[in-house]
Amino acid sequence: MQAILDFISQPWHWSVSGFLIAVTMLVLLLLGKEFGVSSNLRTMCTLAGAGRSSDFFRIDWRAQTWNLVFAGGAVLGGFIATTVLANPEPVAISAETTGYLHSVGISYPDGAGFVPAELYDMERLLRPANWLFLVVGGFLIGFGARWAGGCTSGHAISGLANLQLPSLVAVIGFFIGGLVMTWLILPSLLPYLSQ
Repeated sequence: MQAILDFISQPWHWSVSGFLIAVTMLVLLLLGKEFGVSSNLRTMCTLAGAGRSSDFFRIDWRAQTWNLVFAGGAVLGGFIATTVLANPEPVAISAETTGYLHSVGISYPDGAGFVPAELYDMERLLRPANWLFLVVGGFLIGFGARWAGGCTSGHAISGLANLQLPSLVAVIGFFIGGLVMTWLILPSLLPYLSQ
């Protein structure tokens, strides 16, 4: 059993994920389903009774059960990957990335993990500036997903696989927004969030 855990806890080539995503998309296409994670929020709101207040939430939630199971599996898989299958080796971060993080106020020691403690430890998450950042960011993500008619996974994986032009436009917009946030907006916000 330990040999199996040792094997699966090693980093896998990216093509394994790509192949599994392609197989999943093929199965969904054959079943007439569309993939998207943000649609789970609508399903969960429907389950909570939001359909009594808005027609938008009056849907057959049972038809989306598979998508809820997928989202739950993603959370469970992340938990298993970080606990049971965690690689004890330090995270390899390039010197350029470490230098950049230092320049924006994040001290990121080698092997500290994938996320900086200056932003993600519980003490800092409870600070008002970080809460404001999370609430505004969450609102913008939700607004953007609703406005674009889906989230990044729905458009970039399902929509592009179905050759939908609106998905191509949305994915281009997602990338432009991500670049602007990463290189222009986030560096000016990080000093306030990492204090």
